Amino acid sequence: MSTLNVDKVDPSTGTALEIGTSGDTITVPSGATFVVAGTTEITGTNNVQRPNAQPLIINGDMAVAQRSTSVASISSGNGYYTVDRWHNYTASAGTWTSSQEALAADEAYEDGFRTALKWDCTTANGSLSAGSYLIVEQRIEAQDLQLLKFGTSNAEKLTLSFWVKSTKTGTFIIEMRNHDSSRFCSQSYTVDSTDTWEKKVVAFPADTTGAIDNNNSIGLQISWWLAAGTDYTDGTLNTSWTTSVASGNRVVGQVNSADSDSNNFHITGVQLEVGEYTSSTLPPFQHETYGENLQRCLRYFEMMADGRQDSDAIIALGFVYQTNVISLAYQWHPKRATPSIDQSSGTDYFRYARDGGTEDFDSIKIYIPNANTGLIYSDDAFTGADDENGWVQINNAAAYVALSAEL
Repeated sequence: MSTLNVDKVDPSTGTALEIGTSGDTITVPSGATFVVAGTTEITGTNNVQRPNAQPLIINGDMAVAQRSTSVASISSGNGYYTVDRWHNYTASAGTWTSSQEALAADEAYEDGFRTALKWDCTTANGSLSAGSYLIVEQRIEAQDLQLLKFGTSNAEKLTLSFWVKSTKTGTFIIEMRNHDSSRFCSQSYTVDSTDTWEKKVVAFPADTTGAIDNNNSIGLQISWWLAAGTDYTDGTLNTSWTTSVASGNRVVGQVNSADSDSNNFHITGVQLEVGEYTSSTLPPFQHETYGENLQRCLRYFEMMADGRQDSDAIIALGFVYQTNVISLAYQWHPKRATPSIDQSSGTDYFRYARDGGTEDFDSIKIYIPNANTGLIYSDDAFTGADDENGWVQINNAAAYVALSAEL
């Protein structure tokens, strides 16, 4: 094979330079680096660059928090509490406050991040039961993951990176679950210094066995464990993709972040890249505008009105459709699937205001919905005349109403 040594290659005319023709393979040898000016270098590994694509992780900079900026007394159950797209599982691992944290200094701030997800332990559990756990996770829609080519011989490796700050040092575990094939893979990372922002880069192998369905259900669950009982830690860490992994192999080595009420865990700048990268070759975080970020979050959750932010918030225009029924003219953003109403319910939490007076009522309902449209209404015994117009608003500082189509 002959070798051509040059310092620079320019197109003979115009600005387009073509290398090879259709069907050719252009190889960057292992250990070599191919640099595109103004972008991140591409090395001779199994990498897939996505320079103009949206990030696979939604709200990785923790900027959007439609539900609340702080929720306290979390000790059991699961759900979405504060920062959009970030789900939590908790069982017998202390009591915690979840919050959207504003950043004003330190390493993550200097890297362009202004918000983080913070978990603050308020009641400790230094002696976890066997089934204890505390998990923060993001679920990714299956049809957005077809580029991973999982379940084929061309399956891609993955690189997960993020900024983390923790009072507790030591070994932490991240677990990925291929939801459709019920396959699991765990990797460890180390928090080296207490209360210090550190950037972590964690590689995951390709899964050539477990396919991800092409639909709008869960494809991958990516779980950051903060605490785990012996049910999940008494084996050997499962670092390859395995079907129905033994529970004891899932998070071996995980420290107990719940062992002191002085413990905190902070995370931001989460990105998932297709391919294998190191800290020096990792593509930069794709910063979206707040509007772009919010638009992607609205596919899963949409706050219609929140009395905790505005006790008189207007929900929508409405009219009396028939005796005892009011309909609301609300057009929601397209959802992942048919949404349900998520609301706080209480006596007179909502108000219908019309010419000549107001009527208070307790709850809002949804009728014949699909992912794009439906009817928002209430049938709490309205006395207005048919076709009478008005508006519907929040009537209590504790009231809110939202649409949820979460994974």
